[in-house]
Amino acid sequence: MDGNTTDRLSQKDNCRKEKIGSLLDEASTIARRVLDSIQTLAGTTACKGVQIARLKEWAQSNNLWIEDARTLGTFSDRGSENEVYLSLESNRVYKLNDFRYSDDNLMPFFERIRIHNRLFEDCPYVMIGMAENQSGKPCVVLTQPYILAEREATEEEITEELLRLGFHPEMEGEYFSNGYFDIFDASPNNVLMGIDGHLYFIDTIIYKSDTGGLDTYRSLSPNYSPKLH
Repeated sequence: MDGNTTDRLSQKDNCRKEKIGSLLDEASTIARRVLDSIQTLAGTTACKGVQIARLKEWAQSNNLWIEDARTLGTFSDRGSENEVYLSLESNRVYKLNDFRYSDDNLMPFFERIRIHNRLFEDCPYVMIGMAENQSGKPCVVLTQPYILAEREATEEEITEELLRLGFHPEMEGEYFSNGYFDIFDASPNNVLMGIDGHLYFIDTIIYKSDTGGLDTYRSLSPNYSPKLH
């Protein structure tokens, strides 16, 4: 790719063609049933472990369990929640997400993926199955288009784009909110400047506003520093 007009347009158009698959909806339904059942029997929403176990059973029973994540591509990176594999042949990135940012149940995870795909439709997530990461934790396997990027976006560029989308910085820029959704971890390593001059938000944490997202993020994120607050 030499960054000409055709390349720039084709990257953005191809990204937009990616649609979230039905697997995410099926997995969400299973997790919801577990939550509803435990809420009815025990009056609690603390069911994350049971949900993960049921999802693993579902994946194994439906030929959706990936025995060896290395078949997806070459191991690239390990972030706070994702183990990342890159396939240059298919121009895809595969992420094994260990549900870190779901506190006591998985429903916020599924909501977050749907919200991400609505807000950032140029680089949506698609669920393709489940697998264990290198630490032996069951994970959902998500895929995204591989973004042809010039560099990481700057903090100023990220803020400008989120302002354009109707989000405003909160707590001196610790997160951004539009009153409906709160976006965390919109840092340069999670937002890329594509060769087409477009910003791609490839990996952020999103919660519905007024659902305790700030406290959850603070308690679960390895990037959070109590000294700042």
